[in-house]
Amino acid sequence: MQHFLSVKDADSVESLLAQAQYCKKNPFADQALGKGKRLGCLFLNPSMRTRLSTQIAAQQLGMEAIVFNVSAEGWSMEFEEGAIMNGTTVEHVKDAAPILGQYFDILAVRTFPGLQDRATDYAEKILNQFVKYAGIPVMSLESATRHPLQSLADLLTIQEEIISHPANFSTRKPRIVLSWAPHIKPLPQCVANSFAEWVTHWGQAEFIITHPPGMELDQTFTKGAQIMHDQQSALAGADFVYVKNWSGVQQYGKMAEGNTHSWMLTPEHLANTNQAKVMHCLPVRRNIELSDQVLDSTVSLVNKQAGNRVWAAQAVLKNLLQQHG
Repeated sequence: MQHFLSVKDADSVESLLAQAQYCKKNPFADQALGKGKRLGCLFLNPSMRTRLSTQIAAQQLGMEAIVFNVSAEGWSMEFEEGAIMNGTTVEHVKDAAPILGQYFDILAVRTFPGLQDRATDYAEKILNQFVKYAGIPVMSLESATRHPLQSLADLLTIQEEIISHPANFSTRKPRIVLSWAPHIKPLPQCVANSFAEWVTHWGQAEFIITHPPGMELDQTFTKGAQIMHDQQSALAGADFVYVKNWSGVQQYGKMAEGNTHSWMLTPEHLANTNQAKVMHCLPVRRNIELSDQVLDSTVSLVNKQAGNRVWAAQAVLKNLLQQHG
């Protein structure tokens, strides 16, 4: 693993899941691996679970994790090639990234899309420039189009549920539904894109994506999934329901039109499922995306997902350390 930017950087999904399971059972077994190594965590956008879980994972591998919040603690950064920097940006990535490459052994970067220009966001300009100029392994803590650590933790959570109930899946694959949810503002497609990409690469599930017309995700991420606009039909027989909002791709950054409140997942939505477990990446807008009755019930896996973020990060960091010494 040279970098960790998407599922394509994993030798195999199954192998990475196995390593995450090993880390969960043996959290301090590889402390010597990271001894004397530093992880730089660069946040261009806010975070709670991603930041804390990555720091914990690094420390359990013996690494020193140093966090730098660019927006609050550093100069505003420029990413345009050939920019005439006579505006608000003070430091160019071409000058900052090589220095970070000297300070750290691995650089973890979190950035979001602007949701104004699809071509710019989907080119992953910010993340790719750190890869280009830092000269060390780069690990995505979320980017304009993907959130691979979240997706690895999501699959780990699903795998654990399957292992815990082997009789339910002895003769069939689990039915996983990614269900669009309402929100009060436009959100990126990162989590939905990434989850779809990881599930289809995993290849161990019947996978359905359901959303209102006009909320289609980029086909780059959804190839192999069944797309349905009727939420109730999609949920029928589901074993896992992953709830997430995202804004438009074709009408980029736009919210869904009309009254979409009925898409909020409630116990009534789950009545025709196969006693489905419910997932969300957090933070969640209660009683907008998911009802309290679902979130606070025994079908909710959201806390387990969040806990598994540590083991996903630790498995990835372990891979990067082993590859790069």
